[in-house]
Amino acid sequence: MSDNNRKSTGRAKKPEVRSQKSGQKAERPKRKAVVNSENPPTANLSAPTEVKEPNPNPTLQTENMEVHHHPEVEKKGIKEYLLEGFMIFIAVMMGFIAENIRENITNKEHARQLTTQLVQDLKADTSDLNVAIRFQDSILKANDTLFTLSQQPLSKTDLKKIQKLIITSHNLLPFHPTGGASAAIKNELHLKQFAESKIISYIAQYEGGTQLAHTVQDIYLQYQRTMLDPFLRQHFTPANLDAAFSHKPLPDAQMRNLTQADLTQLSADMALTKVVSDELVRDYKNLKERATILLKYVQKQYDIEE
Repeated sequence: MSDNNRKSTGRAKKPEVRSQKSGQKAERPKRKAVVNSENPPTANLSAPTEVKEPNPNPTLQTENMEVHHHPEVEKKGIKEYLLEGFMIFIAVMMGFIAENIRENITNKEHARQLTTQLVQDLKADTSDLNVAIRFQDSILKANDTLFTLSQQPLSKTDLKKIQKLIITSHNLLPFHPTGGASAAIKNELHLKQFAESKIISYIAQYEGGTQLAHTVQDIYLQYQRTMLDPFLRQHFTPANLDAAFSHKPLPDAQMRNLTQADLTQLSADMALTKVVSDELVRDYKNLKERATILLKYVQKQYDIEE
């Protein structure tokens, strides 16, 4: 082939090699080579091709390899399982006991605060009852005296004294218990310190006496409106009525349109009024006694200083 034809193709035709055994064609490894027609490549004969030799001792290579083994799991006996279960049970029980102790301390402190406040309330109520009893005693005495004077003949009656006694009978000092601590204790009856005591029974007795006293107070106020107020409007002079309710001395002893029948009616009204007044004094004294019983029980039961 001429040089011109080689330049046009740019590739050299590879010779065919036949196999010695079968006479067939044997393909050589294909090797792509780019031939520059102007600058043909030159073979690098100085650098020989490195050929790796097979490892003559494959056993040595296997021995040098790192081998990983699975860890052996130690089997536990039944005693070890029982011991672990027992330790868990002990831990749970200790936590439960600690929580009960903490809750008991908290409840005990809360109960002590409420009972201490109850003691203070009962002392205040007892003091108020003492004042109410003394005041109601004076009203009761005025009612008794007025009942006696109103039965005398009109000509011999001391009208100025009657007016003073009527003003005294028209008064009332109502009692209202504190009740804050007792209401709080009734809301905390689930506490062991209250559930296992008689405090709710004593509180119920005290509150029952209070309700009875309030009922009698209401009756007495009703008697004032229906019995004493009409007598004041019909027979007191305006000057005397104004002075009486302004806590001033009466200007004179004059009364308007007063007859013997009016005095008799006043005496009958005072007979009913003094009955209610007397009952109110007894209810106040009974209520004071219940307050004292409750006070002593709380101080002893919960170790509260007097």
